[in-house]
Amino acid sequence: MDHVGAWCSDPDSDVTPGCDHVTTSPGPDAGAPCGSHVMVRRGLTKSKCSLAEMVGVVLVLLLTALPAGRWGLEDLSEALTFPSCVTGAALVLVALTMIVGMVAVLDCWARGPISNFGVVALISTGVALLTNGLLLFQTWKDGEKVGYPVFFGLLVLGSLWAVISVWRRLDQIPTPKRVAVALIVTTIVAVANFSYQYLYQPYRRGAAPLVQLSVGKPVLSEDEDGKAFSVPVDIKLVNHSDVSFYVLGAEFHAMGEKVRLNPTDLSQPRWRKDAEEWAKYREKHPLTRREVYQSGELVAAQPWIPAGNWVQENDESLTRIVVKLPIGTPYEKLTFYSSLSLARKDRLVMGSFGQPMYSWRGVNMPRWVKESKGIDTIVKMASMKENNAIDRYTRDQRRVSTYWRFGSHGAEVSVVIARKGEEGREFSEEEIREVQNRYGLLDILTGPVEQTLGEIKSLSRR
Repeated sequence: MDHVGAWCSDPDSDVTPGCDHVTTSPGPDAGAPCGSHVMVRRGLTKSKCSLAEMVGVVLVLLLTALPAGRWGLEDLSEALTFPSCVTGAALVLVALTMIVGMVAVLDCWARGPISNFGVVALISTGVALLTNGLLLFQTWKDGEKVGYPVFFGLLVLGSLWAVISVWRRLDQIPTPKRVAVALIVTTIVAVANFSYQYLYQPYRRGAAPLVQLSVGKPVLSEDEDGKAFSVPVDIKLVNHSDVSFYVLGAEFHAMGEKVRLNPTDLSQPRWRKDAEEWAKYREKHPLTRREVYQSGELVAAQPWIPAGNWVQENDESLTRIVVKLPIGTPYEKLTFYSSLSLARKDRLVMGSFGQPMYSWRGVNMPRWVKESKGIDTIVKMASMKENNAIDRYTRDQRRVSTYWRFGSHGAEVSVVIARKGEEGREFSEEEIREVQNRYGLLDILTGPVEQTLGEIKSLSRR
């Protein structure tokens, strides 16, 4: 009768203690089914050396099971993406495999040659080696805490030693082809999930809502006895994607402009000067050879979606804003703009914004904010977490900061996601792009949409 076990050999064997010896593998019995060939290896069982090896293998499996089980359970319940949930399920399965492997190792050491769990110990150490290798790659690639790559690097070495140790001390490996198939299938599944999450997912097609701004016809305000008029502005937000978004900031503003045309084309030096003046402003205006540059004046500004709300997937919303002006306004036209700053809800978990902080009350502001002379700034901050457990533990904690800078042309919203204490430092273009791609940050600007006022102003002359 064949016996299977790790650290399991016949105590009556003439094998010299302390040395491994491989015997000739017996051929299959007559009439045995295909694939039942048994490869026999002889080794030590209960010497002090084998006890130390047993403790070492159990320790490697235990240290692999602890982070895998904890991260896996958190991802199953809290991960924001399907690949992260699959990774969580895989990590939970790995933790269970490690527990079964530890039981198998202890059984083989305690029961000796009558144990039948040596091959289970071999498979569990192989899974531990693969898992620790993938976690080492992930924590080295995206992790920021040095301790985790070092920890998993040591576990990779320990897992490799455990695989070799179990392999050398197995008495018998029944159906080695089937064992190999099991390890290969496990490897393929792990690599496929890893490739899908870290290679395919980052390059998947992006999602962005559409903001449509439409201006209605100006009408006289009945409550002002014909001395004022109102312009209705509809802002429609359309999200046809299957992704939800956090609203970090949304601002609407209207500019009143006086239009002055020369009867002849402007001289080239004057036109060039006007073009340079237009370029200083966030709003873009059409340039002609006869239009004389005149900066617009802010006549209305307000948020059109509260910061901290979210845009649901496959949803639409409509916001109406009414801009009211006196009938004798000096402007010939109104120009409307809207801005929207978003973050993808499948890339981060964001808390609510705390109490705002004001630049005019002595709050320390980043240098790039201080450089804007004559601009008042309001800062809002919110806590955030990564979208999966691995990044949550291996990356430094960050928070979301929004800077509302108020000037003569309305408010400009700037979003910064950085470690605590680093919100004020200068970020390179590469760092900015990396943050935008990682957390799905979007800035959607709509406008200019113009409305001429000649018809409504003519009513004041009647």
